[in-house]
Amino acid sequence: MNHIIGAKSGVSAPAVKWLVVDEDSAGQRLDNFLMRHLKGVPKTHVYRIIRSGEVRINKGRCSADSRVEAGDEVRLPPVRISDKVAEKAAKPAPSREFPLLLEDESLLAIDKPAGVAVHGGSGVSFGVIEQLRQARPQAKLLELVHRLDRDTSGILLVAKKRSALKHLQDQFRERETGKTYLALVQGEWPDKLKVIDQPLHKFLLPGKEGVEGERRVKVTTPEDPNGMRSITLVKVSERLAGATLLEVTIKTGRTHQIRVHLASNGHPIAGDDKYGDFEWNKNLQKQGFKRMFLHAWRLQFNHPVSAERVALQAPLPPELQQHIDQIRPHV
Repeated sequence: MNHIIGAKSGVSAPAVKWLVVDEDSAGQRLDNFLMRHLKGVPKTHVYRIIRSGEVRINKGRCSADSRVEAGDEVRLPPVRISDKVAEKAAKPAPSREFPLLLEDESLLAIDKPAGVAVHGGSGVSFGVIEQLRQARPQAKLLELVHRLDRDTSGILLVAKKRSALKHLQDQFRERETGKTYLALVQGEWPDKLKVIDQPLHKFLLPGKEGVEGERRVKVTTPEDPNGMRSITLVKVSERLAGATLLEVTIKTGRTHQIRVHLASNGHPIAGDDKYGDFEWNKNLQKQGFKRMFLHAWRLQFNHPVSAERVALQAPLPPELQQHIDQIRPHV
């Protein structure tokens, strides 16, 4: 994007732009396509211009999950970017590789550490994908197949080919993948509570003037027109002192699904700063535990080329295993 200084010093002059989708971008979601082209524009603003109808594909209305195809013309409305933001966006992310669980010509699976966003945006100038691209300048394509929250560790898939990206994303959308997490929750999880089938509703907290607030999710009723059906399967892995280690399998991949489903049933995840128990988290921090205990532990999917079922597992990070060992009852 060209940053032309306008009448106001320190602000880039905006103009309508038309982008033609190339072969490499074919099949991408519109929101991901725009974020690649609108470096330095906050993610919330990208979603706002899509919702408002200012972004068009071939002059037609579209949504964030619309797929762009080669040859499509995408209209970008005028977007102002301060020079400060533009300069920050222009700085390359630091090069970084991550622990590999699997890699071949089509994809790679990494063990993402906690505290690292999967991509830049929402106050973060870069994430896993930007760092990987810097570390692998020869790679023709590196795209996230799915997302993990910044504070969640574990298995993350990255596609190296457009065909693999589409194939894998279709599997996630059609619920053909198996995704199991390990979560440590407060108190004794009841054995009988094995299925949580509660719709979830996304909303924004009140923000400062002119800025959207943080995104949050809450359990809602089946009658809520904005509620999304969400299904979580829960299995007790181990009972510990004042807490329970759970194996949590999600059948739907909603934003913050596990965190909200577990907290709404009275058992928040340890260290969750959005939906957790504030006092418990404070005590955990005093004990030296300073992250959320949610780990993408197992993932199953069909390989996009061979169609063979792939089963990956990422062991608990040392800081989570150490906490489990500390609170395990000694017999």
